[in-house]
Amino acid sequence: MQTRSKYLKQLEGLEASLTRLAEKATADVRAAGASLSGEEGAADAAEAVLAGSEAERRLRAEIERACLDIMLLQQPLVADDLRFVSGAFRAVSDIAHIDSMTRDVAYLSQGIPAEETAELRGVFAELSERCAVMVETAFDAFRSSSEERANEVYALDDEVDRLYHQAEAIVVGLIRSAADDAEIEFMPELFMVAKYFERMGDDAQRLADWAVFRATGEHEVYSVAHSKKGAEPTGE
Repeated sequence: MQTRSKYLKQLEGLEASLTRLAEKATADVRAAGASLSGEEGAADAAEAVLAGSEAERRLRAEIERACLDIMLLQQPLVADDLRFVSGAFRAVSDIAHIDSMTRDVAYLSQGIPAEETAELRGVFAELSERCAVMVETAFDAFRSSSEERANEVYALDDEVDRLYHQAEAIVVGLIRSAADDAEIEFMPELFMVAKYFERMGDDAQRLADWAVFRATGEHEVYSVAHSKKGAEPTGE
């Protein structure tokens, strides 16, 4: 009975740590967007994101250690628990990668003058919020073992891709209309910011893939599965 009680506490502790990391990543996605707003507090938002590096590494190590402890010391695991623990072990890297990219955005924001983001602020704000919702939804899908919620994430990524292409078009337009090199000095950084948000959406989809794995026991990368379904017959 004592062993069973310890095992249940391990599972609860793992879920709590994973929840903290997902909540941190979600908050940092929104703060990264705020760092590009050009408003008062933008610099503070960037600093807050950059200061979270150690907390992310600590939580990731804590989660990975807990997963290994459970898998090595609590064998055999029932199927549901095995899918949860093994899925968590893989999902943590996707959540941590999202959080890491928010620091890349925050770092870039510190070097871009506020006036240079003016044309893209609206798009960046939307990208930030949509990506944050994707992370929230994907983790909720994993936590609740919901394939339906995972499918919501895949649908949301279409909007993130649309916004990314919108940002890309704005940057290209600014470059074409520039009178001299000084006017395009920060265009590569602005493009990189948009690309980081687009990649956050991709990682949120990967997290949703692990939610499907937890729900069904099957794991297939959504982008690959989607391209297969949309492929034209070859006739071979």
